Amino acid sequence: MKPHGPVYTLLCTTAVCAAGVLIGSCNSHGGQSMNPEEQDWKMQREQMVSQQIEARGVKDPLVLESMRGVQRHLFVPENFRDAAYHDSPLPIGDGQTISQPYIVALMTELLEVSPGAKVLEIGTGSGYQAAVLAAMEVEVHSIEIRPRLCEHATSTLAELGYASAHVRCGDGYGGWPEEAPFDGIIVTAAPERIPDPLLEQLAEGANMVIPVGDFYQELKVITRTPEGFEERSVIPVRFVPMTGEIERQETR
Repeated sequence: MKPHGPVYTLLCTTAVCAAGVLIGSCNSHGGQSMNPEEQDWKMQREQMVSQQIEARGVKDPLVLESMRGVQRHLFVPENFRDAAYHDSPLPIGDGQTISQPYIVALMTELLEVSPGAKVLEIGTGSGYQAAVLAAMEVEVHSIEIRPRLCEHATSTLAELGYASAHVRCGDGYGGWPEEAPFDGIIVTAAPERIPDPLLEQLAEGANMVIPVGDFYQELKVITRTPEGFEERSVIPVRFVPMTGEIERQETR
């Protein structure tokens, strides 16, 4: 049984605060508090969710909690970290971008996945979208065609402890057939038409969220049904084009 009373509280608080000299500061409850920089990042995430995401209609509590928790500033280049929680995409190198927070949240909500689901992501980029899904206890299989981005995202996800995010370097056109079917597929680069192999790897009842088009693009949700596929458009978007095998397919 734990002791109680003012003497125990005093001893506990004193011990924790003494330890704080080595490991951090002591808060009013006798525990370790975040340093000012961590508090500022956390505040920026809270504002991002309330002002950019909830205000635009994203309601899934798992998505909102994940967006509050994942440290987006660690997925962007250091010279852009001050803008990490702004309502805009940011460059991450190799002519690629990390999508604005609202788009990440919207696409994640449109997947309609729960903890334990298995999702395929085409276009790992910085690794942020994979981290958001992994923080929801979703198993993510992500493919990135650009070697430098792939290696960096793999390292970042591992360092931050997102063990359920698995990254493969290569062309995502053919998907990840040995792990199919998937409870959701999310594509973060725009093909002019949806790759057939990805449709084949979508489980019945599952959603694929994908931007489709050339200059003018629509964010689409493709749902696999017993009869085939249902498609609906959500909003106009602007993503970088999908490259690799899809380009060869589109010129035929």
